[in-house]
Order: sequence, then C-alpha cells, then structure tokens
Amino acid sequence: MTFSEGMRIDTSTTTTSGGGGRGGRGMAIGGGLGGLVVLLIALFLGVDPGNVMSQQSLDTQGVEAPGFDVSQCRTGADANSIVECRVIATGNSLDHIWGQLLQGYTRPNLRLFKGEVSTGCGPATSDVGPFYCPADQTAYFDTDFFEVLKTQFGSTGGPLAQEYVVAHEYGHHVQHQLGNLARAQRGPTGAESNAVRAELQADCFAGVWAHYAAITKQPGTDVNYLEPLSDRDIADALSAAEAVGDDRIQQTATGRVNPESWTHGSSAQRQHWFTVGYQTGDPNQCDTFSAANLGG
Repeated sequence: MTFSEGMRIDTSTTTTSGGGGRGGRGMAIGGGLGGLVVLLIALFLGVDPGNVMSQQSLDTQGVEAPGFDVSQCRTGADANSIVECRVIATGNSLDHIWGQLLQGYTRPNLRLFKGEVSTGCGPATSDVGPFYCPADQTAYFDTDFFEVLKTQFGSTGGPLAQEYVVAHEYGHHVQHQLGNLARAQRGPTGAESNAVRAELQADCFAGVWAHYAAITKQPGTDVNYLEPLSDRDIADALSAAEAVGDDRIQQTATGRVNPESWTHGSSAQRQHWFTVGYQTGDPNQCDTFSAANLGG
C-alpha cells in the first residue's frame, strides 16, 4: 500500500537511537514475533516471563548511539521508499484517525531503534519485536523486524503488512487510553485469556485504521493518507497477522501447538479480528473481552 505522495510527514513525536542504555521496570505489551518466541520458550521452561525482557539486555550499557535521521521523512513519497519514514507516516495517519474516533485521544510517542533500547518498561532488544510500553506511552520499532517477518515466518512483507504491525501497536495505546490494557494482566492464562483478548482487540483496531486510511484526508494537504487499498494490500496485512499467530509460531519454534500458553491468539483469530475492524470501521465491534467466541 502506497502513501499519497502529497502527504506531509510530521516527525514531532518521533525519537530515534542506534542502541544502548538501561531503563526501569514495567510491563511491555504486544511484543512481536521475536519477543513471542522468547516468551513461549520461557513458558515451556517454567521461567518467569516477566524477567525475560530485562534479562535480554543485562549487558546493555553506555550511551545510546545516534539513530535514524528523521529529517529524511518529509512526504508520502519518502514513506513509500524508506521503511522508517513509512512507520512514522503510518503513525501520523493513526493519530488523525483515532483522534476522530476516540474523544480525548492523545498521541503516543514513537521510537525507532536498532539493537537495543531503554524504555519505561525496562531495557529491551530487537528480539522482543515491536512493542508498546504504557509506562512511557511509546510504541517501539526496530524496522529490521519486518525482514524477519518475511524471511523467517513467511509474511509477504508488503507495505500494508508493515503498516498493520504499526497499527497494532498503536491499538495498544488506544486500549491504554480506554482503560482496557490493564485487563490483559488479569485472570487465567491460555487461549481464552484476557491477554489473548487484548491482542485480538489490537488487531481489530488495526483493521479499523485500515478501513479509514485510504478515505481520510490529511488536514492541510487535501490528500488521503493512503492510495485506495487493493485485494493484494489486504492480503499483505492478513499474511502478517497469520505469521504472528501463536499456533504458527509455536509450530515453527517447537514443532507442537499448546493453546494453554497462548498470549496473542491463533493465526485464524488474528486474521478474523483484523477483518472485523476493516469491514466495519467500528471500534465498538472490537469488544473481544465480551466475545463468547473469539473466532478462528
């Protein structure tokens, strides 16, 4: 999916780093593919998964190196050619769309990093994948993840697959503002857990964004954020949702599927809830916490 070339990119909420640093402790939400593999291995081995994120970065010391130069990101044309600009531009469109859908919405911060990063939820490495930290209201992205998503787990890796990942993490920010995010830590674990329901709701919110992104004009430019979505674009997003399903990752990592240790939902469930959001454009249809059947 391509951005309209006349779209203007706002980098005011974006920071970058090349790695390094230590942070406090908290709970990061929505760790991507690499983080989920680590988490699943922790659960299989009987270790406390809450310690996994910080243990990955125990050797992370020193001053953070310079990161990506955001001054390269000016227009939609830059978003179409530079992956970091695509992430920032997607965040811009998400902020505008959720600002219209959710009263009182405030923009999250966006952090681009390489290798390792200090966060309000503790130190993290790229192995965690993209994630959202409610403690500092920041969505974190190492764009190398998109290549891993394609080469190791079979996603098509198209632009909308990447934009879906960004929209999912911003979905956690919406949950944080709605007061839903804390529910992910309550109740039993497994396929019907609140943790799974929170992730599926973020997928649905990503679908809501996709519903509006190609029909919403950016203020001041009079162009839509995205060009019209094609069937191929939607297939790209669904391929990313499939790639990060618990069952798909468990089968790849261990050769077996154990729903009792699911944290994000199956591939079919993730595709289902993205589709609900995309087809309806209605955040109220994304109430996975009340759903008797999570689909898939």
